[in-house]
Amino acid sequence: MNVCFLKLAYRTMEYMTESTDRSPGHILCCECGVPISPNPANICVACLRSKVDISQGIPKQVSVSFCKQCQRYFQPPGTWIQCALESRELLALCLKKIKAPLSKVMNGAILQQVFVVDYVVQSQMCGDCHRVEAKDFWKAVIQVRQKTLHKKTFYYLEQLILKYGMHQNTLRIKEIHDGLDFYYSSKQHAQKMVEFLQCTVPCRYKASQRLISQDIHSNTYNYKSTFSVEIVPVCKDNVVCLSPKLAQSLGNMNQICVCIRVTSAIHLIDPNTLQVADIDGSTFWSHPFNSLCHPKQLEEFIVMECSIVRDIKRTAGAGMISKKHALGEVWVQKTSEMNTDKQYFCRTHLGHLLNPGDLVLGFDLANCNLNDEHVNKMNSDRVPDVVLIKKSYDRTKRQRRRNWKLKELARERENMDTDDERQYQDFLEDLEEDEAIRKNVNIYRDSTIPVESDTDDEGAPRISLAEMLEDLHISQDATGEEGLCQE
Repeated sequence: MNVCFLKLAYRTMEYMTESTDRSPGHILCCECGVPISPNPANICVACLRSKVDISQGIPKQVSVSFCKQCQRYFQPPGTWIQCALESRELLALCLKKIKAPLSKVMNGAILQQVFVVDYVVQSQMCGDCHRVEAKDFWKAVIQVRQKTLHKKTFYYLEQLILKYGMHQNTLRIKEIHDGLDFYYSSKQHAQKMVEFLQCTVPCRYKASQRLISQDIHSNTYNYKSTFSVEIVPVCKDNVVCLSPKLAQSLGNMNQICVCIRVTSAIHLIDPNTLQVADIDGSTFWSHPFNSLCHPKQLEEFIVMECSIVRDIKRTAGAGMISKKHALGEVWVQKTSEMNTDKQYFCRTHLGHLLNPGDLVLGFDLANCNLNDEHVNKMNSDRVPDVVLIKKSYDRTKRQRRRNWKLKELARERENMDTDDERQYQDFLEDLEEDEAIRKNVNIYRDSTIPVESDTDDEGAPRISLAEMLEDLHISQDATGEEGLCQE
């Protein structure tokens, strides 16, 4: 009984093995009669391809809209996206443009076919660029103003805007007499610019809006927003007089100070003690002060004697002392009064730069009508006769040897007079003399001016090649498209 059972089991396993090793059967193609493996259509591949063209109905040429101004592609129904060439984003955009009607394939049969689709890039200006070109469609404007006679702060602000690309969302930039106007297509872009200004220069702002139109049915309103930004009325190289309360809070420094730079704060130095202090925007508006003299009142002096003060007396509670300057006691004489014997004695923070015979620019406070409330309350012996600002160099020679340049914002401007050109040259000289300001500015090498040695230089500060960037310009590459090239 057991033997029969084992034989039966063996035969069953042998039968199952033979059935699994059996090759599938073949059928004849219903069109040409060629033996084929069974498939849902019962047709060979050659006959299926001859009868069914799966590329039928698929467009062989598709157009893609491209905006040359902003370098973006149009993605239906109403989106513009930025895609690099040969990127996944551009491939996905192109595939979405193809509508493939695959319903003609019979009974779920799988068929592959290769065909070529040509994509034609058509130029089309997007809505944002339309508004930029129109120059009249704006929803927000920023009016930046500074009540000074010099534009050094605006030149510095312009370079910061270029460095961080804050001008990319502007519709247009308009230069007026005492400031700049920035126009935007949305209020959000304007608010972002206002936040940038608050971080880069000491300022304050006021916001207002005006109703343009409204739809009572959909409850929608159209406003135009205005942001009025006021920068502190102090520029580099200004002489200011602080209030007694503010001077005491800054470490009992003297009220008469020199502004050595304006960045996110006002940087002051006391020419009598080399004490420095930084004043932010909120502190300035709480204790405002003005410039005692305007730049046109700068006079040229010649240094007759100069000695360095080694022992600086410091009072209790005094603030920080500048390590980049040296306190000097100098006797100077106006170059316009060389036929007289009148000389002026003063202390200056330029002791490390001055030598007998050097020319220096400064303000003659002794013969100047100072109309300031804080100065009028000071003792006359605490007001210096002369405040020296900076050493004077040959401007023509400095311009000729300057082998670098700056970029400028594309803006609508009035005719640039000689005074504006002089102020711009003052700003360029400030960049050469002040490394702290130079770090925040992109300086580009000017390849048109050869690099000269410093052997015949009179000692004027210059910018090293290591601090310069290579200038990039737009040109056409081998494909005829625009590309970046390096000078």
